Amino acid sequence: MHSESPIKRRPTRKIWVGNVPVGGDAPIAVQSMTNTETCDVDATVAQIERLKNAGADIVRVSVPSMEAAEAFGKIKQRVSLPLVADIHFDYQIALRVAELGVDCLRINPGNIGREDRVRAVVEAARDRGIPIRIGVNAGSLEKDLQKKYGEPTPEALVESALRHVEHLDRLNFPDFKVSVKASDVFMAVAAYRLLADKIEQPLHLGITEAGGLRSGTVKSSVGLGMLLAEGIGDTIRISLAADPVEEIKVGFDILKSLRLRSRGINFIACPSCSRQNFDVVKTMNELEGRLDDLLVPMDVAVIGCVVNGPGEAKEAHIGLTGGSPNNLIYIDGKPAQKLSNDNLVDELEQLIRRKAAEKVETDAALILRS
Repeated sequence: MHSESPIKRRPTRKIWVGNVPVGGDAPIAVQSMTNTETCDVDATVAQIERLKNAGADIVRVSVPSMEAAEAFGKIKQRVSLPLVADIHFDYQIALRVAELGVDCLRINPGNIGREDRVRAVVEAARDRGIPIRIGVNAGSLEKDLQKKYGEPTPEALVESALRHVEHLDRLNFPDFKVSVKASDVFMAVAAYRLLADKIEQPLHLGITEAGGLRSGTVKSSVGLGMLLAEGIGDTIRISLAADPVEEIKVGFDILKSLRLRSRGINFIACPSCSRQNFDVVKTMNELEGRLDDLLVPMDVAVIGCVVNGPGEAKEAHIGLTGGSPNNLIYIDGKPAQKLSNDNLVDELEQLIRRKAAEKVETDAALILRS
């Protein structure tokens, strides 16, 4: 039940990736990338469906060959989420997926080849209303920039990005977004800050090759949190060496923590100590697993004792405060009932689900009245 985010977002041009707006006043989109073999259509479709169920707004699919392009077309027919095709070097692949209904092309105009090839891709995108994503990475900078700067730097990343932007500007194509990713947090943050002052287009945020689930989550949260708090960023991808579904979960957790998007339960839980009157860690682990399917935005406080419990519970939709001999449940900030430790998780889950259903009905009624 917190107030709106105090963050003032950077004004940007709005583009559309399928039916998902990116930039302008649109919510910050959360996306991931498949790690299945693209030519394995069934496996790729299954993973995209899992990403959709986790809340993904957009999914990127690597298309390294013409065979993969044909598979992409079959995948596109079977899913509802907007798909971005990740393409390098071969402009004919870009032309083919454009014909097959791609929602966004991830290319770098500079590595597509001659000017006529870039023009062909841009015209195909223009004719079909397809936006382009320019993606610059510290690990694949142009050789002359590596020589000029000696090593990847924020300035090198931005210079590379602006080269690609210039290609699109010459062709009068403004519907694109840009990323300047690095695995080093400070480099990525500095590059995005520099680029944000130079173009009006939306920025796709990410810390590339961030690491495994734990280390990558921390690194991404620090880097993206710094930028998002400054109002920079219109769509995000958390790059983890883990199940892509985890990328979506972490992305939404970052946005929820900054009050930039609400999806699912926002848990407030104490780290637990000897004052706790129930097993907070066990309770939280069970609740998170059981309630993963709830999409309605809700604050749920799970606090083990009466030191901070009542204060946190009063600010949540549902609050549990540890007490002896019984724990106290708050609903919408008011004491409602007591629960013993017997079947605590089962009863708390039922209360949360009941409150979530009520909230859905209330929100729907408010929308109808407005």
